[in-house]
Amino acid sequence: MKAIIPVAGIGTRLRPHTHTQPKSLIPVAGKPIIAHIVDNLQQAGITEFVFIIGYLGDKIEDYITTNYPNNTNHFVLQTTGKGIAHAIWLANDLINSDDELFIVLGDTIFYTDLQKVFKSPNSSLGVMKVDDPRSFGVAHINNDGFIESVVEKPLIPKSNLALIGAYYIKHGKEFKDAIQYIIDNDIKTNNEFYLTDALNYMLENGYKFSSFDVDNWFDCGKKEILIETNATLLKRLNLQPNHLKGHKNTIIIPPVYIAEGCTISNSIIGPDVSIGDNTIVDYSIIKNSIIGPYAHLEFAILEDSLIGNDAVLKGMVQSLNLGDSTEINFQ
Repeated sequence: MKAIIPVAGIGTRLRPHTHTQPKSLIPVAGKPIIAHIVDNLQQAGITEFVFIIGYLGDKIEDYITTNYPNNTNHFVLQTTGKGIAHAIWLANDLINSDDELFIVLGDTIFYTDLQKVFKSPNSSLGVMKVDDPRSFGVAHINNDGFIESVVEKPLIPKSNLALIGAYYIKHGKEFKDAIQYIIDNDIKTNNEFYLTDALNYMLENGYKFSSFDVDNWFDCGKKEILIETNATLLKRLNLQPNHLKGHKNTIIIPPVYIAEGCTISNSIIGPDVSIGDNTIVDYSIIKNSIIGPYAHLEFAILEDSLIGNDAVLKGMVQSLNLGDSTEINFQ
């Protein structure tokens, strides 16, 4: 089994944070988005990973090689944004005809019984019911329980089953052939090579896909969803009280994650707060927020905020979306 994780996107919806780091390295509940994905797949027994990198891809490669040295890691560069199917096509030489594949988009955190998925007799696509599926790929399921078609961001959806960005492919050859077909025939949607077009080609040629449900799904492309994801994952972590001790004149309201090397004093932290390594917080009230490593906050009142690495904030009372290496001083 090989995992393929496309992480070449530039993350425009998360600017200014993605000016200085790729979206997949933004921290959520104590570790980067991509670490949640890799850890989840490792627990299911996958040890070989193909990462499609692009914008700031060297940072992703450094993080993965440093933190997952025992995995077999491959890195493929996508220099132009031509879509997910094109990104996977670039890794064609790393996909063998008899390979089983699990593809996860690099901003997708989800939880399900992956061992059950891998035991399925058919390829399978992760789905979840949503209120408004127009922003997602959508799956149509027939009366026999198999997927009959997938449509990317339909204006008038025929189903509310959104594709979550997780795809179990049982037969590498058929999948490679489908990707090659849409590339060779220049089959595009919105001027990109979409994975849904390759999947539809397989369906039209008699290939069967079932679907699998997920317990939780977070499409971490926006600040608001990142903060919601952080709160949910903190509850899953169930951190022990000892993890939160040793901060002078400070009240901690769980769930909270505080990384090593932090100096926190005279503050109220929580609930639903993650604080990165070596951050300094003094005389501040913070809830429902993510604070990046090496940040420095004084006299700050923050809620629903995302504060980047090395950011400095003094005396501000607002909901902020503050990028890496930014300094705001109102004193």
